[in-house]
Amino acid sequence: MTKNAVGEDRRYWSLVPVVEASLIGMIAKQAEEQGLEGLFAPQVYGPPFIPLAAAATTTESIKLASGIAIAAARSPTETAMAALDMDRLSSGRFILGLGTSVSAWTSGLFGSPPIKPLTHLRETVAAVRHIIANSHTHLEPFNGEYFSADFAEISQCPPPVRETIPVWIAALREKLTRLAVDIGDGVIGHPMWSVEWTTQTMAPIILDQLQKSGRDRAEIDVNIWPWVAPNPNEKEALDDARPTIAFYAGIAQYESFFAAHGFEKEAQACQKGVQRGDFMSVVGEVPDEMVRCFVAIGDLDAVRERLEPLWVIADSMCIVPPIYAMTPEKQMYYSGEIGKLISG
Repeated sequence: MTKNAVGEDRRYWSLVPVVEASLIGMIAKQAEEQGLEGLFAPQVYGPPFIPLAAAATTTESIKLASGIAIAAARSPTETAMAALDMDRLSSGRFILGLGTSVSAWTSGLFGSPPIKPLTHLRETVAAVRHIIANSHTHLEPFNGEYFSADFAEISQCPPPVRETIPVWIAALREKLTRLAVDIGDGVIGHPMWSVEWTTQTMAPIILDQLQKSGRDRAEIDVNIWPWVAPNPNEKEALDDARPTIAFYAGIAQYESFFAAHGFEKEAQACQKGVQRGDFMSVVGEVPDEMVRCFVAIGDLDAVRERLEPLWVIADSMCIVPPIYAMTPEKQMYYSGEIGKLISG
């Protein structure tokens, strides 16, 4: 088997959806039998811990991670306790993936007060680690800019499976990537990371921050999430992937990111649809070259060739299809092709 960025065997992850519990169990068990390293559950609206708990009941060795839990959606105490519960349910297989999301989600959806995302996330990680390490003995007060708790009347919690649970931090741009490398146990590359953005921009930043933080490369796990649409019918693949790009391009906070890729005008056009709650109305604003920038398109060999440079920095990958406005049949098709991609 070809190697990853640190000279080890390449490792793969997948996603667990929010569906009926018995189906989650079947998906998780199959992933474990196929030799995948782990399963992520994302947070869109609901907490990611629920499908992971279902997956834990039918598996024994596969890792289970929130990918991601939005830090501002809940108190650090609840996040820490959920991590402890998940680690207990899975017998020490849980990884806490955290991210900032965007203000349209944190304030507009979850109703959190305005925050400085990096400061808030750094504080959340510190608070979560404090609670995980000490809730079974004695919790000293925690006082931060966004979170303060005296823990005065908390009873001692049951002993944890592990006093340290890995924290992986999701990132899109430089500042958050540097934070992830500085304080995290892992970096989760945003699905919007193009191959060029990953290898030419993010990889040097990761290595530079490791040096500045005095950390060894082996101290972090870099997990990349490339979007792929493996399909010999390239026109169909482009059309299947276009709505996902329109959705992300329409997020106003991401405009500078798309501008850095040469798609500022397209992103501005997509924002008009997202702002009126109808991103599908602006799918036509996404040209083919924009889809190809962010999604690996073509037959399996073409997709493998497109993804290969990512292994210069990746320890592991969670290869995912663009799913917005995709029919269940198409999702099943692309999931099957991704299975071939991983196994072949």
